[in-house]
Amino acid sequence: MDHLRNGRTSLSRRSLLRATTGGALALGGAATLSACGIPAAKNTAGVDSEDHSAKEKRISFSNWTEYMDVDESEKRHPTLDAFTKRTGIKVKYTEDINDNVEFFGKIKPQLAAGQDTGRDLICVTDWLAARLIRFGWVQKLDPSNLPTAYANLSQQFRNPDWDPGRAYSYPWTGISTVIAFNKKALDGEEVKSVSDMLDNPKLKGRVGFLSEMRDSVGMTMLDMGKAPGKFTDDDFDATIDRLQKAVDKGQIRRFTGNDYTADLTKGDFAACLAWAGDVVQLKADNPDVDFVIPDSGYLTSTDNLLVPNKARHKTNAERLIDYYYEPGPAAQLAAYINFVCPVDGVKAELAKIDEDAANNPLIIPDAAMAAKSRSFRSLSSKEETAYEEKFAKLTGA
Repeated sequence: MDHLRNGRTSLSRRSLLRATTGGALALGGAATLSACGIPAAKNTAGVDSEDHSAKEKRISFSNWTEYMDVDESEKRHPTLDAFTKRTGIKVKYTEDINDNVEFFGKIKPQLAAGQDTGRDLICVTDWLAARLIRFGWVQKLDPSNLPTAYANLSQQFRNPDWDPGRAYSYPWTGISTVIAFNKKALDGEEVKSVSDMLDNPKLKGRVGFLSEMRDSVGMTMLDMGKAPGKFTDDDFDATIDRLQKAVDKGQIRRFTGNDYTADLTKGDFAACLAWAGDVVQLKADNPDVDFVIPDSGYLTSTDNLLVPNKARHKTNAERLIDYYYEPGPAAQLAAYINFVCPVDGVKAELAKIDEDAANNPLIIPDAAMAAKSRSFRSLSSKEETAYEEKFAKLTGA
């Protein structure tokens, strides 16, 4: 896979930035949420959005860095160029999303005022997508413009509780949370579950959890036999108590953002929660690094494409979404970014580019792995504030 990573950062785009999506909330707690304007947010659902797609053959697409295929010059995006060649629609592609909280702050004033953000398509993580839908700040998609996307969307991503049937969003990628380990550091010990990480005294001080609340709490809930998709306040508190006991006895070394990759590679972490896109690359570079999917299941979140209110080119944006659900473009994208591909039928196309990637369940989940995937339910504003405060206290943030 080295040829696919030429010109890329040594770590995946998502790992470098995902920590700040939840970390900023954890660090700021209720103050951060209040600063984002949740209580005062104005629902502007139903604002008129005139579509200029027929006359203006262009789209403005905002995305994260390192989240699109590039050529050897690192200046062109082959899949976007092919889309423009086919449709005549020019794409203004901007890598201006560094963190969900920060990006929400950028677009909130215009959306709250019912104004155009200057963007036709944005890519945000599921909890922020849920918030934007809840506020009425994104447009309902036209199914007639998305026949390929509708047909090829993987079953496991079809019905999130925050957007049943994908009326407002389509996933760009899936982000799976798994248990990663360093075989040399384990020195013969086995780690097959979160309980192994929390309870094996031989791993004391050599276990890592994530500073993203949904990942660490969700994976622990699954281990406790609770459902991250429909838990209660009591379930959440019991999960925090379970983690607190591990913190108090020194079992958990620390809660990390992307920097767990260095600890894992060096062996300072014998085992840790990890994001699958990182594990794909770490395994390629270090034979001691591997992963396991617990029998209790694993957590999957998504980064999602949405059309903001007042976007000038909604139909053009929908055509681009639909294009990335064709197996060819989807395979090119998956080969580059190494995260879970939400497109069915892409494996054969990906195998033509990289057979290892096509056979990697962290990129193309097989039926058994897909069946173990679980999602963290959407939260109300009140829940989000309360839960992040409790998690911040746990982690010492």
